[in-house]
Amino acid sequence: MLSKKAKYAIKALEYIAQKESDRPILIAEIAKEQRIPKKFLEVILLELRKDGILRSKMGKHGGYLLQLLPQEIRLGRVIRLMDGPIALVPCVSSKYYAPCAECKDEATCGLHHIMAKVRESTGNILDNVTLKEIVKREKQLLKAAIKQTIKP
Repeated sequence: MLSKKAKYAIKALEYIAQKESDRPILIAEIAKEQRIPKKFLEVILLELRKDGILRSKMGKHGGYLLQLLPQEIRLGRVIRLMDGPIALVPCVSSKYYAPCAECKDEATCGLHHIMAKVRESTGNILDNVTLKEIVKREKQLLKAAIKQTIKP
């Protein structure tokens, strides 16, 4: 399950990407519009900046901007940054591998092999979805919802 931190990070990135602006977006604006606690958002945005996804501008007209293009920001990267491994068990994690204490032999562990397939499939999906696609899908869904409410 995604943590609130990962969901908030994705929502904040969506909001900044939707603005399609050269002007930095204030933390207070993102927090208010996306209903994210401001102090929690500050921590999230700092992590995204340190990872090179966002950049910040200080001062009176300061705030956050995308450092990368929306099509360069992959959902898997953001989730791993916020939550760590995507794997459900540590013995199948690519970047955070650790043997399971209760497992006698990974080579013959049925659970290990199934979880490796789950991790691979999930990783493939998340690593191939970009912020640009998420923003595009949200716009389409919003248009469809508006169209549905306007129907006589």
